[in-house]
Amino acid sequence: MSSRPGPTAGENGDADLRGPCGWLCRLRRAFRRRWRWLRRCARRRGVRFVYHRDYTHQMPDVPLDPRRAERILAFLSEEGLVQDSDLSVPRRASLNHLLLVHTPEYIESVQQPEVVGRILGSPVGPAAVEPLLDLQRRMAGGTIQASRLALMTGGVGVNLGGGFHHALPDQGMGFCIFNDIAIAVARLREHGFRAPVLVIDLDLHDGNGTRAVFAQDPTVYTYSVHNADWGDTEAVASTAIALGEDVTDELYLGTLLKTLPGVVEEVDPGLVIYLAGADVAAGDRLGNWCISSEGLLRRDQFVIELLRHDRRSVPTVIVLGGGYGDRAWRHSARFLYWLLTDKSVEPPDNDELVLMRLRRLTRQLDPAELTLEPGPYEWRLTEDDLVGIVPGIPRQTRFLGYLTRSGVELLLERLGIFAELRARGFNNPMADLELSHPLGHTLRLWSDPRRNELLLELRANRSQRAVPGMEVLALEWLLLQNPRTRFSDDRPPLPGQQHPGLGILKEVLGWLVMVGEMVGLDGIFYVPSHYHVAAQSRKLVRFLRPEHEARFRALQAALANVPLAEATALVERGRVVDAASGEPVTWEGCAMVLPASERLRELVFSDEYERRVEEAAAGLRFAVAEAATGVPGS
Repeated sequence: MSSRPGPTAGENGDADLRGPCGWLCRLRRAFRRRWRWLRRCARRRGVRFVYHRDYTHQMPDVPLDPRRAERILAFLSEEGLVQDSDLSVPRRASLNHLLLVHTPEYIESVQQPEVVGRILGSPVGPAAVEPLLDLQRRMAGGTIQASRLALMTGGVGVNLGGGFHHALPDQGMGFCIFNDIAIAVARLREHGFRAPVLVIDLDLHDGNGTRAVFAQDPTVYTYSVHNADWGDTEAVASTAIALGEDVTDELYLGTLLKTLPGVVEEVDPGLVIYLAGADVAAGDRLGNWCISSEGLLRRDQFVIELLRHDRRSVPTVIVLGGGYGDRAWRHSARFLYWLLTDKSVEPPDNDELVLMRLRRLTRQLDPAELTLEPGPYEWRLTEDDLVGIVPGIPRQTRFLGYLTRSGVELLLERLGIFAELRARGFNNPMADLELSHPLGHTLRLWSDPRRNELLLELRANRSQRAVPGMEVLALEWLLLQNPRTRFSDDRPPLPGQQHPGLGILKEVLGWLVMVGEMVGLDGIFYVPSHYHVAAQSRKLVRFLRPEHEARFRALQAALANVPLAEATALVERGRVVDAASGEPVTWEGCAMVLPASERLRELVFSDEYERRVEEAAAGLRFAVAEAATGVPGS
């Protein structure tokens, strides 16, 4: 053991501040903190965000991520750039606002499920119509609010939704029921705003609806660069450029450079509405362009800097528009981070973001709220204190020995699990516990207090045997299902499923990690029953033994271009074979862990673990049998 004395001032960042110069060090640190805060505030002052929790409502069979806005805010919040007090909460656009753009006959027609179904491209039940109309009215209200903020501050108003640019006065299409951009402009005109307006629409798809609304209005210029025209492009003040398919950075950015500056100079707008669609990105679920993430950020920077360069800063409204799939949010987050800081950063992936967000929310919780029964606190022995001490009181009353039932519900509420269920139409979810099962404690989530529909069933126990030298939360069973949705060709059933999943596995696993950290456990332990179970949340999860990890990676490599449901079916049917022997590769359920503690993370994410995985993978190669190409079971 070293006998070297502790560090003195100047040797590290924890210098002793008690000496004669300590006050000066403290003053310098305080000044630096204050300067950083002032610079952030000065930068943020010109950018205001508009958001409402209703934005998380999901449009059925539309691959627009309902958590896009929430994920962007979670990231910006973790970076210290946005707080709840920075958010402006919009009202729903009123009927009068809608009538500024849309005909009364059309507004009446969208009360019919078949009309809304045609707009969304999939059947819509009667009960789903009103929430969908409310969602788009709320986002239209968000664009109205963002325009108010932009003009009031002379800066940027960001609506973390909106961009329904396909909606015509008498017809909706392309997921767009109400044209929020046109409604916001018409509302400004009604209130006396007369300056020219420029709509810069850089969504992948043509801004046909907005162009049609203002086709005869020379004071509203619509500029759209897209893949294909959606109908008539004639308008008195408009530029519509269709670039076709497979567009790359060079063509896209070159087109903007050649055409947009002249439009901005000609229009000299008093307000710009920028539809910053992320569906131009390579890999977008509904896209057919090849724009890189760097190219997308350069596009956004070009637009914003053009509105600031050699002129007064033009009040600007940003709406998100398209961007399909659960990773599209990262493009918008990258742009908005730059907008706030003038710096570029790579946002985390979805798994890491879930844990970042949940840890932040967990830090705000009072542990007493989770462990005390409801009612006034009294200094007395509880049933929990007597379990195992007084004969005749064997019953367990706390989930994992820590959380009361009300504490479980509070944690589900505060960490957003109940909000996810409400976004899927389960407006009054409830939890109940079964703590007497010999295999562990069981948590069930129901759609309502009458227990009509089971949404989640989880059975778990605290184990000191699963991982030697550690205590983990061992999952014996986890069911997530949405009994109100149906399987389809695009979403076939996975082995063991009676209903489609809820789409919140990452959130539930993150919730369990938070519970494990509260209780002092090292992580989550489970044995995946099928390939698809192991394939999810791979960023955070590893097989406990390196040889099992190597085998799974070989399976993943063989199935890299196969959809998950089909991949699972191929493994189940023995259609994945060892390339050397030709023998079928059977699924082996082996232990996996999701670390919560540093020591478990070091065990399965260390360099030594990776070295052993590489050793085990040497010469290991699997392939899909030729007869297995095509649909599962072929």
